[in-house]
Amino acid sequence: MDLFSRSWTALRTAVAELPDKDFAQPSGCTGWLVRDLVCHLIIDAQDVLITLVTPAETEPTVDAVTYWNVESQPPTGEDPLDALTVRLAAAYEEPRLLKFHLDDVGSAAGRAAALADPGVRVSTRDQVLTAGDYLTAYVLEWTLHHLDLIAYLPDASDPPAEGLARSRATLEKIADAAFPASFSDKDVLLVGTGRRAPTDAEKAELGELAAKLPLVLG
Repeated sequence: MDLFSRSWTALRTAVAELPDKDFAQPSGCTGWLVRDLVCHLIIDAQDVLITLVTPAETEPTVDAVTYWNVESQPPTGEDPLDALTVRLAAAYEEPRLLKFHLDDVGSAAGRAAALADPGVRVSTRDQVLTAGDYLTAYVLEWTLHHLDLIAYLPDASDPPAEGLARSRATLEKIADAAFPASFSDKDVLLVGTGRRAPTDAEKAELGELAAKLPLVLG
């Protein structure tokens, strides 16, 4: 729960500190500018609020690892929902409005997470899991999107080290394999999810694991 808060706060702070010109830069998400990614974060924050107040009575069907679906194809940016996000982001017109809405809804999502009982069962995406597992899953979401945010912004700060480490551990559980110890946590996440291609040397180190990559998470 605490790691969710630190990861989310770091991501929102990174957005708040961006100069307006950076909102027109590409992000690490295919087909999205930084402004589009920030709009997606607003939608993510709304999803957190909705999920935390959607109780479930049945037994959990997934946990923080099995919550994630591994897709067969990387996103192209042409999915209708992805395209809708681009149109919504453009409607804000000014970066300050995106910043304001993210701070407003994002702060509320952060408070809701801090108040949540980790053992309570909640429902989302036709799945049931504990609030604690749901928020743990979102550490990976925030960390990956933090990396997406700064992909072409060399002066922006990295995600928290503990969030990178937890996200690496989660990705290794999803892959059912450990990445080479020589890979940094950041490189594991970028290469493992297809955000950048491995070098020839990295492919050699990955060995059989290379055939499983990328792990396209949805």
